[in-house]
Amino acid sequence: MSAGATGRGRALSDRQRLAWLRLIRSENVGPVTFRELINHTGSAEAALAALPELSRRGGKRTIRIASQGEAEQEIEALARIGGRLRALGEHGYPPLLRHVDGAPPLISVLGSDDRLAESAAIAMVGARNASLAGQKIASEIAGDLSARGYTIVSGLARGIDAAAHRAALAGGTTAVLAGGVDIIYPPENRDLYHDIAARDGAVVSEMPFGWKPRARDFPRRNRLISGMSLATVLIEAARGSGSLHTARFAAEQNREVFVVPGSPLDPRSEGGNRLIRDGATLVTSGADVLESLGPRRMAEETPGIDIEEPGAGSGPVPPPDVGDSDRGRVLSALGAAPVEVDELIRYTGLPARVVHVILLELELAGRLERHRGQRISLIDGR
Repeated sequence: MSAGATGRGRALSDRQRLAWLRLIRSENVGPVTFRELINHTGSAEAALAALPELSRRGGKRTIRIASQGEAEQEIEALARIGGRLRALGEHGYPPLLRHVDGAPPLISVLGSDDRLAESAAIAMVGARNASLAGQKIASEIAGDLSARGYTIVSGLARGIDAAAHRAALAGGTTAVLAGGVDIIYPPENRDLYHDIAARDGAVVSEMPFGWKPRARDFPRRNRLISGMSLATVLIEAARGSGSLHTARFAAEQNREVFVVPGSPLDPRSEGGNRLIRDGATLVTSGADVLESLGPRRMAEETPGIDIEEPGAGSGPVPPPDVGDSDRGRVLSALGAAPVEVDELIRYTGLPARVVHVILLELELAGRLERHRGQRISLIDGR
């Protein structure tokens, strides 16, 4: 099957899926770089062929490219546990996640594609060391929203996450993991993990199969939780809690943020209470959440996919003419302080496509860092 629209969204061919997986698993290729590479070269296969030269021009002589064998092994390992890859725009890729800057081009999925295709999703997050009262209100809100047809999305953590997942099992719930889709963390939630996948729910990760989560992977996971959801409900979050990152991501993604207030004497409520002070919506029940959401059951109409593979008979996209003087102009304009890409284009006076290719070269060489808001900087200012 060739890539293109079907009755349930786009569908990659097996060959394209393999190339997409190789590309996203290659060195220095993240979701934004992945999108830029395909849009500039025309396909994942063409991007893979271009990686060595782009990296060399950016100053890195060799770059690790995921092999076909490695990609095939990951797909086979997923299949052995009943999992599969879903690409951006395919049925089973969360539609609301497509709105997010840097949405992962591929996710690993266990469980129901239909559950993930449902746009009426609400995230629930909070303290791992949640109080009994916090877990009780989480269960009540999750159960009420689930009974009204909303999918509850959370991170399979102890405390609030686990309470919300359990209360929503009957209606189907989605767990987003910081490690590989096969890595159950924390281990004590093993039964819950299997129940979610078996009872019309889904388990999702953007990380490679077998990947053990690190501390820095959890904010990335939290960004997916909020990005898949219409709104995020926060219950008990201490100052500096990772759950506050999820709420911040939700606000940046133009999603609703709801907070259940807590006692000012309980440190677990300090972060959430501050959010209410700063403008988040106070809720105490599922009814409050539904009233605040109103009739919305999904975000604004999903935009067109901006990663496009060529159709039949399409040739490779010719690269722009990039000279050493152009690279020098871009490098002299960059430093350790982040700047917006559009500002860089205006400042250098170079064609946008030339600037983007130079930035690709630098990123593949490990010399460029991307920040939120389409901002970039040179690593170590060099």
